[in-house]
Amino acid sequence: MAGSHVSGPYTTLAMAPFLDSILDARLETLQALADGISEPVAVLDRDLDVIYANHAAQSQATLDKDASCLSKCYEAFVDRSEPCANCPVMQVFESNEEHTPSCAPLTGAACAMYQAVPLLSGAGKVRLVLLRLPENPPDNQPSPARAFDAELPSRLGNLIGESSAMRDLFDMIKLVSESQATVLIQGESGTGKELVAKTIHALSPRRDQPFVVVDCGSLPETLLESELFGHVKGAFTGASSNKKGLFEEADGGTIFLDEIADTSGHFQAKLLRVLQEGEIKPVGSSQRIKVNARVLSATNTDLAALVEAKRFRQDLYYRLAVLLLRVPPLRERREDIPLLVRHFVAIACKRHRQSVRTVAPQAMQMLTSEPWSGNVRELQHFIERAVVTTNGPELNCQEIGRLASFPPCGDLRSMARSAVQDVERARIVEVLREARGNRVKTAGILKISRAGLYNKLKAYRIE
Repeated sequence: MAGSHVSGPYTTLAMAPFLDSILDARLETLQALADGISEPVAVLDRDLDVIYANHAAQSQATLDKDASCLSKCYEAFVDRSEPCANCPVMQVFESNEEHTPSCAPLTGAACAMYQAVPLLSGAGKVRLVLLRLPENPPDNQPSPARAFDAELPSRLGNLIGESSAMRDLFDMIKLVSESQATVLIQGESGTGKELVAKTIHALSPRRDQPFVVVDCGSLPETLLESELFGHVKGAFTGASSNKKGLFEEADGGTIFLDEIADTSGHFQAKLLRVLQEGEIKPVGSSQRIKVNARVLSATNTDLAALVEAKRFRQDLYYRLAVLLLRVPPLRERREDIPLLVRHFVAIACKRHRQSVRTVAPQAMQMLTSEPWSGNVRELQHFIERAVVTTNGPELNCQEIGRLASFPPCGDLRSMARSAVQDVERARIVEVLREARGNRVKTAGILKISRAGLYNKLKAYRIE
């Protein structure tokens, strides 16, 4: 594979084409990102050959950097003559996950790796693995992976969480923020996709430049084109003067295209040209204007499934999703709910000029078990409503129960029913992802009728 077309263990990715335009684009972006950071990063092929290592990883390698043959990862980083037992990287290759651009922290590797991220080809297959190593190398002895503990901060900017899912997201945000590549942020409504985009911008070298938000779903196509690219005087009725577009306003900074899936094919074609050529053409003008704005986009739908259904341009998808982040729904990070509740209670009390209030343990348990189909946004609005409409120093179980359709305190039958529904909903979402949104296939895997699946999708508000 990679070993046949590179000349040394640390040859740059730009000199190692894979004859796969999507994979090559990802590798070029990765190299541009990794060369400028202090964290050790390497890329391995299926034979565990190191086809790329950034400067930080090279400084940790135990082999001669001028060697004329490829080195294995276990030779380069832990000075071993054979692979480590139960290598997590090989597990990533063997699983061949098509929908996992990120992964959970890994343990038990001799190199003390703490992430192995699959790099997919244009066909959606795992071709390479990105390896993230600790900044302090192990002393050639097996050691547990670097992991977060209770002493590490539970927030990044205004993002809050201490679950493994959020820690992984924080890690990826820190990594991609130093890049100039486009980022596609996927997640259900209310999960905080715009907040993720703001955090990426705030951590990036563009932090002192504009951050411009565009809600693509709220503007008709004609206005969207004029808003983004600008227009000249007389371009259409009502265009009484020249107007700068939002891309031009964001020059030097970041532009965030929210709900990108709601755009038309015509607009997608124009946006693709902007991403390819770095220039815009105002409506009614024949002149093109160079712009330098990093593009972040977001959607609450599976954009890859829309591509398969011919409802979104494939070439634009790959341009937008050079780096892909998934924001987990609240039901996948329930351990974060108490942290969020306390944060929202403090904010609401301050906003409405109340003394800071506490939440009773039983009330907190009720809030943690609620499905929160609207995710963090729904939780925040609910907490504010609870603060405004109740009295006393503590939010208790009865007050919380009156404001929502939660099961009464101590009602084990209702709590059991709610738990079963949570598990059933999570399983349906999991199978839908595996089937890439194909409902017929999903119904077959779940062994229920299509009508039954549609009823459950509606009942659980699964888009």
